[in-house]
Amino acid sequence: MNSGIQHMMRALLAAALLLLVPILATQSAYADTQAEAFVSDNIQKGLGILHDPQLTAAQRSDQFEQLLLRITDMKRIALFTLGQYRQTATPAGQDAFVSAFENYSVAVYRSYLGNYAGQTLKITGSSQRSPTDFVVATQMVDPSDHSGGKGLEVDFRVLTDTGKPEVTDLGIGGIWLALAQRDQFNAFLAQHHGDIADLAAHLRDVANGYR
Repeated sequence: MNSGIQHMMRALLAAALLLLVPILATQSAYADTQAEAFVSDNIQKGLGILHDPQLTAAQRSDQFEQLLLRITDMKRIALFTLGQYRQTATPAGQDAFVSAFENYSVAVYRSYLGNYAGQTLKITGSSQRSPTDFVVATQMVDPSDHSGGKGLEVDFRVLTDTGKPEVTDLGIGGIWLALAQRDQFNAFLAQHHGDIADLAAHLRDVANGYR
């Protein structure tokens, strides 16, 4: 199962369509400029950091991590991925898992976005699922590609219920990352006697593999 989780993550990063997880039904779609601007500004900023030739590798890594942790609600995402096992974890166990999940997620996002040097993010629309829940649709666009083909479609789920916009999930080709992670993590825990510390250790190993 350890190799299964790692294979799933690498497949997501390559945008392979291993399974389809449909987007939940939304309310009437319309552009939400706050959510769209939030995604456009920050993801483009992240791409800029990763491909800034004036920064050292360590500086790029540190600045990208700071940006990602600032615009995402990592604790919410981490606890969501535990599914039913969240209830069995002690507060200390939850904190240790959240820390491992943060390091893992930073490594995954950095590796993923690092594959798109020179590309820009194009907002193609957004939809509202509730008063504080938005899905922003985007495409990665290669300025040097004049074939007119579509870029990679990436959706960002943005919640504003904490008083500020935060990314809480990423969808690639219809695959929602946090949902896929929850299924995979729960399968791992089912085979490891619900030991969240084992899962945290595995995530640290996977994160080290991206470095």
